[in-house]
Amino acid sequence: MTSKFIQLRSKRLFTTLALLLIASQVIANPPGKHIDPRGAHGRLIIAGGGVLPTEVYEQFHNWAGGDNAQLVIIPTASIRSDDPDQVKEIVTAWQLRGFKEVTVLHTRDREISDDRKFIAPLLDATAVWIIGGDQSKLSKAYANTKVEEELIELLKRGGVIGGSSAGAAIQSKVMIAMGQLVPRISTGFDLLPGTIIDQHFSQRNRLARLTFAVNRFDDLVGLGIDESTALAVDQRFMKVIGNGNVTVCLGRTRHQSTETKLYADGEFIDLTSMRRHARDRSSRPFPAERVQGVSVNKGSLVIVGGGGMPRPVLDKFIELAGGPEAKIVVLPTSMPDPISSDYGKKMFESVGATNVIVLRDRNKQDVEKESFLTHLKEADAIWFGGGRQWRFVDAYEHTKALPLMHDVLSRGGVIGGSSAGASIQAEFMVRGNPLGNQDPMAAGYTRGFGFIKGCGIDQHFAQRGRFTDMSAVVDKHPQLLGIGIDEATALIVQGDVGEVLGNGSVHFYDRQKPLTDGDKDYVSISSGKSFHLIEREAIEQE
Repeated sequence: MTSKFIQLRSKRLFTTLALLLIASQVIANPPGKHIDPRGAHGRLIIAGGGVLPTEVYEQFHNWAGGDNAQLVIIPTASIRSDDPDQVKEIVTAWQLRGFKEVTVLHTRDREISDDRKFIAPLLDATAVWIIGGDQSKLSKAYANTKVEEELIELLKRGGVIGGSSAGAAIQSKVMIAMGQLVPRISTGFDLLPGTIIDQHFSQRNRLARLTFAVNRFDDLVGLGIDESTALAVDQRFMKVIGNGNVTVCLGRTRHQSTETKLYADGEFIDLTSMRRHARDRSSRPFPAERVQGVSVNKGSLVIVGGGGMPRPVLDKFIELAGGPEAKIVVLPTSMPDPISSDYGKKMFESVGATNVIVLRDRNKQDVEKESFLTHLKEADAIWFGGGRQWRFVDAYEHTKALPLMHDVLSRGGVIGGSSAGASIQAEFMVRGNPLGNQDPMAAGYTRGFGFIKGCGIDQHFAQRGRFTDMSAVVDKHPQLLGIGIDEATALIVQGDVGEVLGNGSVHFYDRQKPLTDGDKDYVSISSGKSFHLIEREAIEQE
């Protein structure tokens, strides 16, 4: 290779990088601190090209409304789109797949794309399919026009949008237009927020170009979809369908290298988890290598392992709250819909509480209303209900509500919770995967609310045999104190001491102390006994 050629390539690469930088500033719409947990606007089929399995079309047909579907085809990316005979063949193919009502929408004129008469077919459509070809043609014709607006409206009203090859790439706002090692970035449709999509992935060896893209846009989730493969997206949950794989690629950050993972047919990906994980990778590693001492500076915690609620635990909570007239705010947020309007209310009233408020709101707009925040400002106690702890995170993270919860402790109040309401209290949140509760360390959902620092808490401990799960957590993060709480059992934390109350035990894992072969890697503390959380040892009773 000559020196001249090297200089030429360097200049070309510099120019490409400069254009990419400009594109990132103009096109990218990086998510803020709060990520909408709902995921996509609705349902999508994102296919990697090639011959698609029947199951992909069946899923699309079902979501489109079956025999009542009204399908709009957008063939603009294809070289066939300007040939009426070729377009007719495309329509016939879709009719053979069970779609009776098929309309074609095609132009290359952006002014026409903003014309109400042109977009009229989209107003009644239940489904849109975007044909493959050159995604740049789609971008030039429709991006940031009324066509894109109506596509999003279609999703909001329950419709489905699908596409293969170029019809897949166009579904992310930051779009790979072309290029091999260094991709050219353009503007797509904002159908799948927080992502960048590549297709024909393994067949055309496109890992390098997707990696390049996510290294530049490190807050985005890269999705590389093989041929004969599709992602069936239902808001936040994405299922792989087909003969190949979907590659999730997260970009290099100041603290972490590029990360990739393969998903095969039948596997699910949680879009919200991946977006949260991409965001969090840009911050300092969590948990920190050195954690704060495990303690509560002011106020008290009542941390219950789920199952039944012993009367002494309830009495203790009421006592710490300030007595029967104390204002108790119950947050049943971790429960699936519908949430009972009196969830937890009768439980506390049965032991004499007279001022119990249940707040069922769980989206960011509602939990930041003054009517919601006022109850937190006035609360003497907060109770987090059971369910799935990731729902607490989705509802309150990066909202005005969370600091007010910490304020309850600062003014000497009490925070309690059972099951999911126990795990959420720790700095490190155990078992937060929205796809299931078997994974003790879930990407994107490892940060709890930190009412108690330097630890991770698991519940239903002995009853569900979770001893090895906590071992895995502290093996990976030995700086943490692992706490496993049995059902019908509470850990009452005041200052740096945790007292066990109830029918079972609390199990403490400390990797800062050497293990002896054959010994248990935890210490079990039974009811009536206490544990020093900073010294990490049982307190001898006098």
